[in-house]
Amino acid sequence: MPNIQINYLAVIFAAVAYMIIGIIWYGPLFGKQWKALVGLSDDDMKKMKMTPLQSMAGGLVAALVMAFVLAHDAFVWSDFFGGGVGRGIFALQLAFWIWLGYVATTQAGSVLWEGRPWKLFFLNASNTLVSLMVMSLIITYLA
Repeated sequence: MPNIQINYLAVIFAAVAYMIIGIIWYGPLFGKQWKALVGLSDDDMKKMKMTPLQSMAGGLVAALVMAFVLAHDAFVWSDFFGGGVGRGIFALQLAFWIWLGYVATTQAGSVLWEGRPWKLFFLNASNTLVSLMVMSLIITYLA
Protein backbone atom coordinates (compact mmCIF):
# COMPACT_ATOMS: atom_id res chain seq x y z
CA MET A 1 0.00 0.00 0.00
CA PRO A 2 1.54 3.30 -1.03
CA ASN A 3 2.02 6.12 1.44
CA ILE A 4 -0.59 8.43 -0.05
CA GLN A 5 0.30 12.09 0.21
CA ILE A 6 -2.57 14.53 -0.11
CA ASN A 7 -2.25 18.30 -0.29
CA TYR A 8 -5.19 19.35 1.87
CA LEU A 9 -4.98 22.94 0.68
CA ALA A 10 -5.45 21.68 -2.88
CA VAL A 11 -8.47 19.68 -1.69
CA ILE A 12 -10.00 22.83 -0.19
CA PHE A 13 -9.28 24.89 -3.33
CA ALA A 14 -10.76 22.16 -5.53
CA ALA A 15 -13.90 21.96 -3.39
CA VAL A 16 -14.35 25.73 -3.51
CA ALA A 17 -13.86 25.64 -7.30
CA TYR A 18 -16.56 22.95 -7.52
CA MET A 19 -18.94 25.18 -5.56
CA ILE A 20 -18.18 28.25 -7.69
CA ILE A 21 -18.72 26.30 -10.91
CA GLY A 22 -22.03 24.98 -9.58
CA ILE A 23 -23.21 28.43 -8.53
CA ILE A 24 -22.44 29.83 -11.98
CA TRP A 25 -23.74 26.74 -13.83
CA TYR A 26 -27.06 26.50 -12.02
CA GLY A 27 -27.37 30.26 -11.65
CA PRO A 28 -26.73 32.63 -14.53
CA LEU A 29 -25.70 30.05 -17.15
CA PHE A 30 -28.39 27.36 -16.96
CA GLY A 31 -30.51 28.15 -13.90
CA LYS A 32 -33.72 28.81 -15.82
CA GLN A 33 -33.32 25.69 -17.94
CA TRP A 34 -32.52 23.56 -14.88
CA LYS A 35 -35.57 24.80 -12.96
CA ALA A 36 -37.81 24.13 -15.96
CA LEU A 37 -36.38 20.64 -16.45
CA VAL A 38 -36.89 19.66 -12.81
CA GLY A 39 -40.26 21.38 -12.67
CA LEU A 40 -39.48 24.00 -10.02
CA SER A 41 -40.78 27.54 -9.96
CA ASP A 42 -39.26 30.44 -8.05
CA ASP A 43 -41.99 29.97 -5.44
CA ASP A 44 -41.11 26.28 -5.12
CA MET A 45 -37.49 27.23 -4.54
CA LYS A 46 -38.52 29.57 -1.72
CA LYS A 47 -40.53 26.79 -0.06
CA MET A 48 -37.59 24.39 0.13
CA LYS A 49 -37.09 22.73 3.52
CA MET A 50 -33.44 23.77 3.70
CA THR A 51 -32.31 27.35 3.47
CA PRO A 52 -29.87 28.25 0.70
CA LEU A 53 -27.12 28.46 3.33
CA GLN A 54 -27.89 24.94 4.59
CA SER A 55 -27.89 23.62 1.03
CA MET A 56 -24.56 25.33 0.32
CA ALA A 57 -23.04 23.91 3.52
CA GLY A 58 -24.16 20.41 2.57
CA GLY A 59 -22.83 20.93 -0.94
CA LEU A 60 -19.48 22.06 0.43
CA VAL A 61 -19.18 18.95 2.58
CA ALA A 62 -19.95 16.79 -0.47
CA ALA A 63 -17.44 18.77 -2.55
CA LEU A 64 -14.74 18.29 0.09
CA VAL A 65 -15.33 14.53 0.09
CA MET A 66 -15.22 14.46 -3.72
CA ALA A 67 -12.01 16.51 -3.81
CA PHE A 68 -10.37 14.32 -1.17
CA VAL A 69 -11.20 11.12 -3.07
CA LEU A 70 -10.06 12.73 -6.33
CA ALA A 71 -6.74 13.69 -4.70
CA HIS A 72 -6.37 10.12 -3.47
CA ASP A 73 -7.09 8.75 -6.95
CA ALA A 74 -4.72 11.24 -8.57
CA PHE A 75 -1.89 10.16 -6.28
CA VAL A 76 -2.50 6.43 -6.80
CA TRP A 77 -3.12 6.63 -10.54
CA SER A 78 -0.19 8.94 -11.23
CA ASP A 79 2.20 6.02 -10.78
CA PHE A 80 0.41 4.06 -13.48
CA PHE A 81 -0.70 6.72 -15.94
CA GLY A 82 0.99 9.99 -15.09
CA GLY A 83 4.53 9.18 -16.14
CA GLY A 84 4.06 9.32 -19.89
CA VAL A 85 2.03 12.51 -20.16
CA GLY A 86 2.12 15.99 -18.71
CA ARG A 87 0.23 16.93 -15.56
CA GLY A 88 -2.53 18.73 -17.42
CA ILE A 89 -3.27 15.82 -19.74
CA PHE A 90 -3.14 13.39 -16.82
CA ALA A 91 -5.54 15.56 -14.80
CA LEU A 92 -8.04 15.80 -17.65
CA GLN A 93 -7.84 12.07 -18.39
CA LEU A 94 -8.32 11.23 -14.72
CA ALA A 95 -11.38 13.47 -14.50
CA PHE A 96 -12.85 12.12 -17.73
CA TRP A 97 -12.51 8.45 -16.82
CA ILE A 98 -13.89 8.98 -13.32
CA TRP A 99 -16.78 10.93 -14.82
CA LEU A 100 -17.50 8.36 -17.53
CA GLY A 101 -17.17 5.30 -15.32
CA TYR A 102 -18.94 6.50 -12.20
CA VAL A 103 -20.76 9.79 -12.64
CA ALA A 104 -22.29 9.61 -16.12
CA THR A 105 -23.37 6.02 -15.65
CA THR A 106 -24.95 6.78 -12.28
CA GLN A 107 -26.64 9.96 -13.47
CA ALA A 108 -28.06 8.10 -16.47
CA GLY A 109 -30.23 6.26 -13.96
CA SER A 110 -32.27 9.43 -13.51
CA VAL A 111 -33.37 9.08 -17.13
CA LEU A 112 -33.67 5.30 -17.21
CA TRP A 113 -35.45 4.76 -13.88
CA GLU A 114 -36.96 8.11 -12.89
CA GLY A 115 -38.15 9.27 -16.30
CA ARG A 116 -36.16 12.50 -16.18
CA PRO A 117 -35.43 14.17 -19.54
CA TRP A 118 -32.15 13.58 -21.34
CA LYS A 119 -31.63 17.35 -21.42
CA LEU A 120 -31.47 17.33 -17.62
CA PHE A 121 -28.99 14.46 -17.70
CA PHE A 122 -26.72 16.35 -20.11
CA LEU A 123 -27.03 19.56 -18.08
CA ASN A 124 -26.09 17.84 -14.81
CA ALA A 125 -23.51 15.46 -16.29
CA SER A 126 -21.69 18.21 -18.19
CA ASN A 127 -21.55 20.32 -15.01
CA THR A 128 -19.96 17.41 -13.17
CA LEU A 129 -17.49 16.77 -16.00
CA VAL A 130 -16.36 20.40 -16.10
CA SER A 131 -16.16 20.48 -12.29
CA LEU A 132 -14.11 17.28 -12.11
CA MET A 133 -11.72 18.55 -14.77
CA VAL A 134 -11.12 21.83 -12.94
CA MET A 135 -10.79 20.04 -9.59
CA SER A 136 -8.37 17.52 -11.06
CA LEU A 137 -6.23 20.27 -12.60
CA ILE A 138 -6.07 22.08 -9.26
CA ILE A 139 -5.20 18.92 -7.35
CA THR A 140 -2.53 17.67 -9.77
CA TYR A 141 -0.83 21.06 -10.17
CA LEU A 142 -0.77 21.73 -6.42
CA ALA A 143 0.32 18.19 -5.50
